[in-house]
Order: sequence, then structure tokens, then C-alpha cells
Amino acid sequence: MRLRLVLLALAFAAISPALHPAPAPGPAPAAPAPYDADRFRAELGRLLAAHFNLDGDLQVDFLRPWSPPAQAAAIWQVVLTDFPSEASGLMVLRCRLVADGVPADDESVMVRASLWRDVWFARQPVPAGTVFDPALLEARRVDCFRVHDALPATAGDRSLIMARDVAADRMLTWHDLARRPLVRKGDLVEAEAREGELFVSMKAVALENGANGDTITLRNPESHNEISGRVIDDNRVEISF
Repeated sequence: MRLRLVLLALAFAAISPALHPAPAPGPAPAAPAPYDADRFRAELGRLLAAHFNLDGDLQVDFLRPWSPPAQAAAIWQVVLTDFPSEASGLMVLRCRLVADGVPADDESVMVRASLWRDVWFARQPVPAGTVFDPALLEARRVDCFRVHDALPATAGDRSLIMARDVAADRMLTWHDLARRPLVRKGDLVEAEAREGELFVSMKAVALENGANGDTITLRNPESHNEISGRVIDDNRVEISF
């Protein structure tokens, strides 16, 4: 009986490692390394883009050669201790480098920044009053720190029209667009009023242009009384009782 117990114990010991394998080794700790300029530029760009919520590809470069700290560290951290008031093409940054949790360097760096986005350019002359149509335009990449008010290639729809003539090959700005009027001065429009189950509709003359949501003045062609209403659709205005 004792011999059987010994044999069973030996057999269990032989299969035990297979039932309970050793845990897999974790990742090896990072080896200490110096901090190079490329990593520093990339981290400054990431911190600036996050702080100012920038849309586009932010690129940062030093105006003067930058000398990294002498020591090496496994974990480097960049802390911007003082942000500029706004993001621009030229910025002075106060920053601190932290090496393995220990402050390694405090300095000011002057950087030149570029914010690259796709914006709209006219493929051909586009007259004023033309409904916004991407087929008439093309997207080109520009530095939006150098070019202000550029119209992003993600913006624009058929609720907009050209507010002025745009020449071929010219970049569009927000000043080139206006909301498309759904009602024009002198048009005979449908003026509607609703309250609960009660619905009234009448014809009225628009005394001014109006885009969607605009409040405009109307005139009753019979009584000549003037009323105000909110533009809700093409030649449709909502009025209140």
C-alpha cells in the first residue's frame, strides 16, 4: 500500500508542471537611452496639438540647434510648463525633460510650426450665387499658420452659395460663402401658423431675403399688414399666432 502511494506521488509530480505551466515572462524593461531631437520634436507637436485641439498635421522644428541632456534614461517625459497664448507659426515654449521620474532639464525652446490641412481651391471660375458644389473645386494641402481663413476641404454643403465671384485656381475662404437664400425679396411665399390641432396657411410677400432659420418680414397682400416669420424651407415661412 505504501509503495502504491509513493508511485502515485511520483506520477503526480511528473505531470504537475504540465497542469500548471510557469507564467510567461513579461516584456523586458526598456534599456536606458539618451533623448534625441526627433523624439523631442514629435512630443512637442503632440502636446501642442492636444492642448490647442488642432485639426491637421502639426509639424514642429527648432529655430536653433538643440542639445539633448547628457544622461540616459529608460523613460523620458516632456512637460510643457508654459503654453503660448495661441498656436502660431512661431512659438517660444517653456518645457521640462524628466528622466526616469527625475527632472533632467528646464529650458526655453523657440520653434517654427506648420499646420497642414486640405483646403478648397476653385478648379474653374465660379460666379457669385452658385450653389456650393465640390465638383467645381479641388483639395490642396496648405500651411494654415501661413494662410488664414482657408475653407477646409471637410466643410461646405448645398445650403451655401458663393457670395462673390471666385477666379480659377484661387483658394476659397469663409468670406467667399454665404447661406443660400430659401426666400428672396419680392417672392410670394407660403406663411404657415400652427398651434395644437389648428393650422392656418396664407400667401404673403417676402420683404427681404432669408436663409434657413432666418427671421424675415412679410406683408399680407390683402391687408398690407406686416408680420415676422422664420424661414423653414424654399418659399415657406413659419409665423406665430
